[in-house]
Amino acid sequence: MTAATAAPRIFGLVLAGGLSSRMQRDKATLQYRGKSQLERAYELAAGYLPEVYVSVRASQAADPSRLRYPLIVDSVPGEGPIVGIRSALAARPDVAWLVLACDLPFLSEAALSQLLAERDPAASATAFRSTHDGLPEPLCAIWEPKSAAELAAYQAADGSCPRKFLIRHGTKILEPRDRRALDNVNTPDEYREALHSFDSEVSAPCNSRSSITP
Repeated sequence: MTAATAAPRIFGLVLAGGLSSRMQRDKATLQYRGKSQLERAYELAAGYLPEVYVSVRASQAADPSRLRYPLIVDSVPGEGPIVGIRSALAARPDVAWLVLACDLPFLSEAALSQLLAERDPAASATAFRSTHDGLPEPLCAIWEPKSAAELAAYQAADGSCPRKFLIRHGTKILEPRDRRALDNVNTPDEYREALHSFDSEVSAPCNSRSSITP
């Protein structure tokens, strides 16, 4: 690929502007192994990308848990993650954005590596197929610069769901090799289950050969 046709650079965007109504507390601050979900997602993205930002609503811009990071404050009307995605595309229209929800505690380096390696810059976006419903997952996806105008037109026509956008537009769909990476946590019960899962991983023996009889 020549310099004239080089793919746009990719920056990271961690979505942390949700209302967390089902969780009944701020999901960005939920703790796993001594780190908040927001901190973990940011550090994971920063390990692969030159610049990473946190997407917030205007009312969250002074929140201490978010203020420590570079922020992109919602700049377009509407509600939901589509606003955060569009605001990032508006802030830096020359780059693609790897968008991550902050409530993916099982997101792995393997998943991000696959997403980046199999990106198609000619598509509007590159996204994983959900292992639960088979639909594209918009909140662990790479959104290309060309999607900015398409998203604006979609929202102007009363569209608000980024998943439906991906279904209707030119999206490259990937089959995730890490099938747990996209499991999110939205309720207190799901949070307790995720904590139990992490605790089980910590307590599992590192070497099971001692329990096997030759």
